[in-house]
Amino acid sequence: MTEPLDKQPRTILLIGASRGLGHAMAVEFTKKGWHVVGTVREDGRTELNELAYAHPDQVTIECLDITEPDQIAALRDRLSDSVFDILFVNAGTANHDQAETIAETSTDEFVRVMVTNALGVMRTVEGLQDLVRPAGLIGVMSSGQGSIAGNEKGGHEVYRGSKAALNQYMRSYAARHVGDERALVLMAPGWVRTELGGPEARFSIEETIPELVDTLVKQQGTRGLRFIDRHGKSIPW
Repeated sequence: MTEPLDKQPRTILLIGASRGLGHAMAVEFTKKGWHVVGTVREDGRTELNELAYAHPDQVTIECLDITEPDQIAALRDRLSDSVFDILFVNAGTANHDQAETIAETSTDEFVRVMVTNALGVMRTVEGLQDLVRPAGLIGVMSSGQGSIAGNEKGGHEVYRGSKAALNQYMRSYAARHVGDERALVLMAPGWVRTELGGPEARFSIEETIPELVDTLVKQQGTRGLRFIDRHGKSIPW
């Protein structure tokens, strides 16, 4: 006999969970009793493997490079019998020299960042959306630096532009799915000390991720798109 929906384990498909914020999210969701399907870019030992070893009944690992459309389709096929409460795309990158201006950035670097942070993320959302239950949540990791209204100091121009593009594309996605009951979230976690954020970042993973996860969980059942920080506060577009 199938368990009632409210008795079934809650599940998240977490894209980009091998390290940093994504791995910390996987840890936090596991602590809360969720089942986590987390993706890594390629085979090999990662922090997520350690979590899966410690919690084999809760954590499953899949391989995915979001810049490869064929891999997104293949993951969709492998998970075709699964239904998730949350799909969250954490995968992202930055240009190697974030001090350079947009005009100084090489074409290859610009394309690499934009394909990963905007095109790849949206292809992943579009490709995996049908795995999320009707009252579930689809979220992506954005940034306060993607706020055009909030850009008063400049800097990090390539990264800022990629996140602003991602925000715009999610607005378009929301407009095309205006009748969808699912919550849509652009999450701005704050400046966190990770490999991407750097050692000078203001916040630690330990103080950031529990709040971020709690906020995501609370957003379920609230239809429409929100650009928010980890406390649930709206970020200016």
